[in-house]
Amino acid sequence: MVPHLTTALTGPLLALEANFLDATPDIERWLRGMWQEHTPPFYGSVDLRNSGFKLAPVDMNLFPGGFNNLNSAFLPLCVQAAMTAIDKICPSAKSLLLIPENHTRNLFYLQNVAQLVAILRLTGLNVRIGSLLPEIVKPTPIELPNGTTLLLEPLVRSQYRLGLEGFDPCVILLNNDLSAGIPAVLQSLEEQFVLPPLHAGWAVRRKSTHFAAYDEVAGEFAQLVGIDPWQINPYFAVCSSVNFYERQGEECLSSSVDAVLGLIRKKYKEYGIEETPYVVVKADAGTYGMGIMTVKDASEITGLNRKQRNKMSVIKEGVNVSQVIIQEGVHTHERVGKEDQEGVAEPVVYMIDRYVVGGFYRVHSGREKDENLNAPGMRFEPQAFETSCSLPDQCQNPDAPPNRFYAYGVVARLAQLAASLELERTTPAAVEDMAVSL
Repeated sequence: MVPHLTTALTGPLLALEANFLDATPDIERWLRGMWQEHTPPFYGSVDLRNSGFKLAPVDMNLFPGGFNNLNSAFLPLCVQAAMTAIDKICPSAKSLLLIPENHTRNLFYLQNVAQLVAILRLTGLNVRIGSLLPEIVKPTPIELPNGTTLLLEPLVRSQYRLGLEGFDPCVILLNNDLSAGIPAVLQSLEEQFVLPPLHAGWAVRRKSTHFAAYDEVAGEFAQLVGIDPWQINPYFAVCSSVNFYERQGEECLSSSVDAVLGLIRKKYKEYGIEETPYVVVKADAGTYGMGIMTVKDASEITGLNRKQRNKMSVIKEGVNVSQVIIQEGVHTHERVGKEDQEGVAEPVVYMIDRYVVGGFYRVHSGREKDENLNAPGMRFEPQAFETSCSLPDQCQNPDAPPNRFYAYGVVARLAQLAASLELERTTPAAVEDMAVSL
């Protein structure tokens, strides 16, 4: 299924896709060189927004939870990429412990876990699932709608290793984003690989750190292919010491919103864009679409009512919001679905290691092109990507499906590269070295 675009592709985005198409050898050579210097995260998913004049990432998830939404035709890609990732980390690995989110009732999420298990088992690994939930005190089967069964088992911790009863894995794969903090059972492990590393979890990670790294990557890439980096990179600012309950930090928020909107207006004027600029204010840590609001004028920040402040104050696991990122809003002009179910859509691209392994559209019929789509009422179109995001076709138009999806894949891989830089710079050792140098 190819998305229906409400804007004619005769403007900057068509030129951007044409540029990517012309520069394909240079792009792939450059990315190959970058991956020789940097280790990609084990997996990740990137939320993209396509405005018709800009194609940019707006979020990067290092614990992706939607593998069940991928087209089944991409399963071989997933397995091959997972094999590559495991071989680089631990070539002799025989067993893997998967630790999921603490969801036992969210069957959609558990189908993602089941798909992950299937992918990893096809790499030749013995895979079992360990739960952080205290109520899981014995092997607990959970029936899924498709007839399969997941077996959740209680974790068993020795002095320096983590496993299950009678199961001592080589690798621990987290599909839990650690929003509530790093559990003691995961700390101080030795001789076991934990993927992604603990500092990739939201207890430590910050979106602003990722987008600072992405800013560097986008700048270097833009110079390589001869484009304005703004075409693939959203402006952003950060405010700390925020308390929405007590209206603390409103001055920082208001001035930062005003500054980012000013930068956007300049670019819109430069490109002759008539859209209304907006920013997205969201918690600097966390996911699940919580703690997010769209703002078109700085005065909206100082006029939040109690309901709005309550909504912005807490994210997943009841964690209070104290720092926010103010990010340039990117309109989405893509629409997917039949007339009675058509909704605005954004592509989500999935990667394992350095490889694009598929994607889908997040669609919301009740939201507008300048609103967050990761909200109740969204749906996924799992068969949206008819072709791999890695195979452009020089014989077709720049906006033909293979080339549109190639552009998605390029920008997603830039975000994955930024994530690798981010994780390198935020390892406990790197942070300690930085503190000593200061």
